[in-house]
Amino acid sequence: MAQASSGTMDVTFPSDTEILITRTVNAPRHLVYRAWTTPGLVKKWWPGRRGEMTVADMDFRVGGAWRYVMVAHGEFEVAFHGMYREIVPNERIVHTEVMEQAGAQPDSEDGAVLNTVTFEDAHDGGATLVSIRTDAGSREVRDMIAQSGMEGGVREQFEIIEELAQAPG
Repeated sequence: MAQASSGTMDVTFPSDTEILITRTVNAPRHLVYRAWTTPGLVKKWWPGRRGEMTVADMDFRVGGAWRYVMVAHGEFEVAFHGMYREIVPNERIVHTEVMEQAGAQPDSEDGAVLNTVTFEDAHDGGATLVSIRTDAGSREVRDMIAQSGMEGGVREQFEIIEELAQAPG
């Protein structure tokens, strides 16, 4: 049986260009990291409960590219891509993220935000504090992201990550 959810997610704005999301996940760090970095698991959590993921391409190495595509509520396609800039196993992932626009080059880094995801032991290693710091590059882009419904989507993602990280195997 899965453990109870730790539930609390905090969203703050540490600067004019940044969003910081933190949540304690009720699972050991290596299992949370595995859910974050295994394409088959990413495909289960990344769309939250808002659609179905159709593409989870990950060249998970520094300099490698990633691309995620989902069909939101069965109606429209949403795609994101980026590059991995830093990877410290079980501790830190730094990557760019671009929401693809119609007609844009799918490998372009134009308009990329920079995400830094950290994984820290919490509660004697039985839980993991995950922090996602997004540097949007400008207040306007930061505010657009914050008003996009991102918070609800990330909350759903964390709920699913916790379920996956607690599941046997």
